Amino acid sequence: MPPNGLYLQAERGHHGHDGRPPTWRPVKGHQPVSLPGNLSRPLGALGRVIPAPASVQPADGVYTLTAATPIRVDGSAGARTAGDYLAGVLRPATGYPLPVTAEDGADGVRLRLDAEESGLGEEGYRLEAAEGALTLTAREPAGLFHAVQTLRQLLPPALEETTEQPGPWTVPQGVITDVPKYAYRGGMLDVARHFFTVAQVKRYIDHLARYKFNKLHLHLTDDQGWRIAIDSWPELTVAGAATAVGGGPGGHYTKAEYTEIVEYAAARHLEVVPEIDVPGHTSAALASYPELNPDGVAPEVHTGIKVGFSSLTVDKEVTYDFLDDVIREIAEITPGPYLHIGGDEADATSAEDYAAFMDRAQALVVKHGKTVIAWHQLAGARPVPGALAQYWGFDGTSPEERAGVRALAEQGVRLILSPADHVYLDHKYTGDDELGLQWAGLVEVDRSYDWDPASYLEGLPEDAVLGVETALWTETVETEEQLEYLVFPRLLSAAERAWSSSGDWDDFKSRLAAQAPRWDALGINYHKSPTVPWGEV
Repeated sequence: MPPNGLYLQAERGHHGHDGRPPTWRPVKGHQPVSLPGNLSRPLGALGRVIPAPASVQPADGVYTLTAATPIRVDGSAGARTAGDYLAGVLRPATGYPLPVTAEDGADGVRLRLDAEESGLGEEGYRLEAAEGALTLTAREPAGLFHAVQTLRQLLPPALEETTEQPGPWTVPQGVITDVPKYAYRGGMLDVARHFFTVAQVKRYIDHLARYKFNKLHLHLTDDQGWRIAIDSWPELTVAGAATAVGGGPGGHYTKAEYTEIVEYAAARHLEVVPEIDVPGHTSAALASYPELNPDGVAPEVHTGIKVGFSSLTVDKEVTYDFLDDVIREIAEITPGPYLHIGGDEADATSAEDYAAFMDRAQALVVKHGKTVIAWHQLAGARPVPGALAQYWGFDGTSPEERAGVRALAEQGVRLILSPADHVYLDHKYTGDDELGLQWAGLVEVDRSYDWDPASYLEGLPEDAVLGVETALWTETVETEEQLEYLVFPRLLSAAERAWSSSGDWDDFKSRLAAQAPRWDALGINYHKSPTVPWGEV
């Protein structure tokens, strides 16, 4: 039983079964708790977590980590892995030994996996902080990992320093019970327009993991660069990977490097979703292999940011030999279920050719054991059963295009929402910014938060929305410092919309401001938006 006498039960299944979070009720004889979407304030430090937990019940007092604190794990491999990860997070700044032990006890930080906790689902958790112990409980390892991310936000920001700090290391007492609203919570990183190294991608993965994302969408190919080695078509990473937007240096991942990224992400409970963008956005491939062009002549690699002019040759059989090999080799090194085939801005492909091409491209994804994801232009084709569509429209998107997306949903295609004027992290904050684009408008932090996935597209069938994904396109982004400036703080708006969905801006901006000292400790560059009360919390 939690230390403040609360106990929660789920009245129905977890998200992923029926697309909705569980409804929590207190067991008879115990106090009620806050329900998702109507968190009562103030909740003190326990209520400052981003994304906002489903249920928060504060209590008086604190739990304190000391030099004598053990990390106690049950006999499961998942709890042990989470315990080791937690120790790695806590040790540098605290200077404490924090031994990870399977020896049971009533004290310390305790990590438990419990298959009977059906209400917590695959990613939910319960955090119970009392005076004598702090207990993290989940049904699945991903839930324990998310619980650790919540715990690190409850500890002082100095925890994120890499050298020993004075403390004290206290956690407010109370209970957090938390489940995500949406099963798919992604962050897209475009490494095609400008290339980012394995180390830089790992840092980005850590950013996503800290705020409970569970997908890393890697945009691996585009007009400006082909960034993944394909053994059967080796020139793709010679000519196709040689440059970037503006003609600067290119780069690519070997299969071993890609696998390193996949494994690093998996250790943080993120699946990698690779994207091979076809039939448009293919200049790098066309420049690498003349036979993929209708006239057999390879163009120069494109280093500008213009889109919509390139296309694979739909009526050449070599196109599908090429695509079959690429999809097969990517599928072989991608353990996750998804493979993204783009399909956007294929303006150089006729509507008839586009539909025919997407028929064959989708069939190849299915042939190699993966689930199709495509941008919402899939509405111009015939989606295969189980395909997902990713919507990237904005306020200026035509009613006809939105109707096409609704038609997809009515056919049973589930949607990933990436509205450009809310979650495209490559957009400028203000008109004074030099960094970023603004074709969908300016996206200050308050605008990035001001939307609700459940109601964003009117007329959708119930449970049509599978999740939310941010997108960081890199036409103007060359360095890690620039990347982080555009990502922070807007990444957290998307995190909350994906995990908690509903929320209040005035409350969120206060919680957001409280994150700044953590980013300072982590060396994260961020936009100090005037819409956020930095330093006032």
